[in-house]
Amino acid sequence: MDTHDTTGTLEEALERLHASGPERLGRLTNHAPMVVEALTARGRADAVHRWLDLYRNKLEDFPAPLAPVTDADWREALGDPRRAADWIAHFTRALTERPWREVLSVWWPRLLPGMYGGSTHPVIRVGHAVRALEAGENAPRLAELAHGLGYWAARHRPVSGVEPLPAAPDAARSLDAVPPIDDPRGGFPDRLTAVRRLPLWAGDVSDPDTARARLTELVRAATHRYATHGHGQEIMLVHAATAPNAVLRTLASLPRELWAPSLHAAWTASAAVTAMYATAEPVAAVPAPDRTPEEVLEAALAHGDEHVIKLTDTALDVGDERALAAALRAVELSEPLVPN
Repeated sequence: MDTHDTTGTLEEALERLHASGPERLGRLTNHAPMVVEALTARGRADAVHRWLDLYRNKLEDFPAPLAPVTDADWREALGDPRRAADWIAHFTRALTERPWREVLSVWWPRLLPGMYGGSTHPVIRVGHAVRALEAGENAPRLAELAHGLGYWAARHRPVSGVEPLPAAPDAARSLDAVPPIDDPRGGFPDRLTAVRRLPLWAGDVSDPDTARARLTELVRAATHRYATHGHGQEIMLVHAATAPNAVLRTLASLPRELWAPSLHAAWTASAAVTAMYATAEPVAAVPAPDRTPEEVLEAALAHGDEHVIKLTDTALDVGDERALAAALRAVELSEPLVPN
């Protein structure tokens, strides 16, 4: 169901969106570039501009630059959200000078420890940009990678001081073993600070192919888990699946020696989100969906919420009935996108 868009719709949409900033209201992520990539990848380019028209009131103007990011001072600018425009300009320059996979390979290990900033949205945006570039390279898609990497650098936030706990042999049971944070209040940054203990699942993996297999397992487990636990927080728990899936989508574009570190960072992200938005009791049973993958995508598109569409995109990657049930559960739980 993954379709290479040849209509030019994605390019038109990205050019339209690159006049907007990566956030609004100083903290809420602009999801539009990720959604339009997902729709075009899934063969629904015809719906892109109609969806953007519904979303346009959630867009803000591109932020003003402060000072150029240079090779000498980039570490000081890392994690400073005021420097988003500076970082995007830095990556725009880099991507005109070197092949995009080379730029990605240099910056991925620098940014990976801070994939938890911006509620994991920056790495998700990069994952969508990489999928688009792997399908076909052109200027708007390269610009989108610059925007994604720049947003990640600006919102870079590491996680430290987490006590490792014993993990179960598989990802699903290890997610079940994640302890909730003690004080589940506030937004994502406050809750992230409260994450103190996580199971160390797959921490001993160093082989690249094993890392890819474990990451695939994690994406499946986190997507399945949403079907029974999504009511803990219907929006934020989406990221327990979509963040590791963004990493999984990027692996093939990275040197193999980066695959295992990518798995470890993705596990921490998924487990941390699980801890931050834990629910006391899961849904007892999830019925198998009575719809095809195409019909599930149509239901998500009719609903319109950006997180619902992106979780559905991940569920289609997983491809089994439990994943489709998770996507329909998101439709059921979430508020639809409506015109303002």
